[in-house]
Amino acid sequence: MSRIGKQPITVPTGVEIAVKDGLINVKGANGALSLAVNALVKIEINAGKVSFVPVDESREANAMSGTMRQLVNNMVTGVNKGFEKKLSLVGVGFKAQAQGAKLNLTVGYSHPVIMDMPAGIKVETPAPTEIVIKGADRQRVGQIASEVRAVRPPEPYKGKGIRYADEKVVIKETKKK
Repeated sequence: MSRIGKQPITVPTGVEIAVKDGLINVKGANGALSLAVNALVKIEINAGKVSFVPVDESREANAMSGTMRQLVNNMVTGVNKGFEKKLSLVGVGFKAQAQGAKLNLTVGYSHPVIMDMPAGIKVETPAPTEIVIKGADRQRVGQIASEVRAVRPPEPYKGKGIRYADEKVVIKETKKK
């Protein structure tokens, strides 16, 4: 059996988990998330712990038990604490502004790039060259951060562009005569 799938999830106070109609619903302070239950995994909820058991001994059921466990664990963490991704802008004149549910980027194009944030995703700009994307759904936070980075990815010669705060950009050496 999957080593991750064997570990039960401890549900913190303030978080509710319910399995109904083939969906796992998780509610907490930061919102509510739901996930479709895989037929290869049986979910057991008792005494504040959620465990995931493969239905049979197949390799797919074993793998899916670990996957479902981790997805539900991310949902519990998301509705309890939330997830965030930090991006930084590197370049002369590059700046970002959060305007409600919109992100206004000035990153060297002839026009500003305005991105709409979906519901459940908050964007903040603590400094003009920093962006913080927050939300309860880990996958959506990462996807939005990736889309913002794709507006102007870091280029390899000067390192200008939008990068993750912990990303290291390897600078190439220019050609010599």
